[in-house]
Amino acid sequence: MKFSVLVAIVPEELEQKVVDNARDLGAGGITILGGRGIGNNTKKTFFGMTYEGSQSVVLMVLEKGLSLEILKAIQELLIDKDKKSHGVVFTFALEHLGGIDLSQLSKFENHLKDSI
Repeated sequence: MKFSVLVAIVPEELEQKVVDNARDLGAGGITILGGRGIGNNTKKTFFGMTYEGSQSVVLMVLEKGLSLEILKAIQELLIDKDKKSHGVVFTFALEHLGGIDLSQLSKFENHLKDSI
């Protein structure tokens, strides 16, 4: 079984939607980190300080096929009706893994069987 790490960097207000969507599709453990970023466009300043807004970094270890499914679902959440993006989501291959819950492995195996 091959694994991927899915990373979604989203505005805080979309965090719960991303988590709910991922869980509904089969994600188990999810780690959420707080963050802030610097974008391309100049943001408004308040007394000389630039406000970019708070972001959440959502991390998941997933079976490779499931990671693509969840990535596509999150991508739909991040693009608004004007085709403007409100975050970024990507995956990368995971070479070695230890400590994953065996019940989660069982879920991943069932997902693989169902997708065949």
